Amino acid sequence: QVQLVESGGGLVQAGGSLRLSCVTSGRTFSMYAMGWFRQAPGKERELVGGISRNGGSSDYADSVKGRFTISRDNTKNTVYLQMNKLKPEDTAVYYCARARALVQGLATRTDDYAFWGQGTQVTVSS
Repeated sequence: QVQLVESGGGLVQAGGSLRLSCVTSGRTFSMYAMGWFRQAPGKERELVGGISRNGGSSDYADSVKGRFTISRDNTKNTVYLQMNKLKPEDTAVYYCARARALVQGLATRTDDYAFWGQGTQVTVSS
């Protein structure tokens, strides 16, 4: 059973930064693309961005492009989400996810993902 555990969420003022981490169980972390999602109250879960297996490629939602950066350390089975210049509209529960084995590059659709963490709350005050 794959387990993903996020950490690093919290309360931050607008303009501030947070770094989320997600540790994944298993020995084959480097074989899977990874991604971050978020879900705000009353809204559907949205893909924030994804990163390829070796970390060489990443992509982001337009709403976070230029402010958020996804990275990974395959020696630590960990994927990160660095969030800068945070806005109140970034307030949400953030989830990391592991893509299906068939995904070769970036996982760009919700259906590309098979396993999810429990989420970590990020609250940005104005």
